[in-house]
Amino acid sequence: MPPLAADLLVVAVVGLFTGSDLAVNDPGSRQADALSWALFALSLAALVVRRRRPVPVACVTGAACAGWALYGHIGEPLNLPVIVALYTVAVLGDRCRTLWAGVTAAVVSGAVALIVGRDVVNPQGLPVLEMIRPLVPLLLGEAVRTRRELLAEYAARAERAEAEREREAARRVRQERVRVAREIHDILAHTVSAMTVQAGVALDALDTAPEVSRRAMTQVRASGKEAVRVTLRREPSGGAYPGVVETTAYRIVQEALTNVVKHSGAGRVAVSLTGADAHLEIEIVDDGPPRPEPSTGEGYGLIGMRERVPAVGGTLTYGPVPGGGFRGHAVLPTEGAPS
Repeated sequence: MPPLAADLLVVAVVGLFTGSDLAVNDPGSRQADALSWALFALSLAALVVRRRRPVPVACVTGAACAGWALYGHIGEPLNLPVIVALYTVAVLGDRCRTLWAGVTAAVVSGAVALIVGRDVVNPQGLPVLEMIRPLVPLLLGEAVRTRRELLAEYAARAERAEAEREREAARRVRQERVRVAREIHDILAHTVSAMTVQAGVALDALDTAPEVSRRAMTQVRASGKEAVRVTLRREPSGGAYPGVVETTAYRIVQEALTNVVKHSGAGRVAVSLTGADAHLEIEIVDDGPPRPEPSTGEGYGLIGMRERVPAVGGTLTYGPVPGGGFRGHAVLPTEGAPS
């Protein structure tokens, strides 16, 4: 409900009960005269802006309530406007303002009770009781505001924890990328160095020891096959992906490339990442020789993929490509991904 509509509804309810009590004119009194109805209208008009000006509204409604009491109109519903106003002071303020409002309201209410108790036959009530009365809505408003602040703090902590988890996941991905980059660099450097040494041996032994030269060149060819050429194609959606999706995608590509190097015998591999509004597609295809469809109990390092993809609500398909090569395809949802 919009705030203005809620305020008007409160004004209507307060006006119904307060007006009904005000309309009862005790015999021999002037309770339901023009002054009483003017104070009534002033109180309701002030309640309309109670959210924007809670302290002035409390002062206006408190003065109207005191005016009714001093004028001789005694009735509990006449306290409703100031009760609502004091509740608003506490629920939209802070503890210091609630304390000052409580002290002021208690002193004024006690003073009015003393004056009315001396001047009318039917007194308003004991001064101590009248001093306690305005504290009730203030305490209620303070309790509601404190609860709201606690809930807001809990929500803020949850958001901070979620952001921290996202940062930690991103940090781990960066660290893993650096580690893999180092490993790839070291492996390639070692492979090229080994190829250079073997090529030198083959060249030196070409005329004097053909068998040694042949073995060295065979080793060079084997080492060359270990270096796979990777082609990467990325088509991001433009938005940021959840950290768990980025981590899963990275692991899938990492494990797929490891499988290619260890098991496929391929010289080339194409990696494609295509982003959409609701999902991220990953495809890895190599050009290795034909090999059988892997079963559940076989290797190829696919166990990790089968565990990671369903954990984020995605789907995974893989298998040999007709004519040679192997293809893996994963679809990871980017909306509603688990933390």
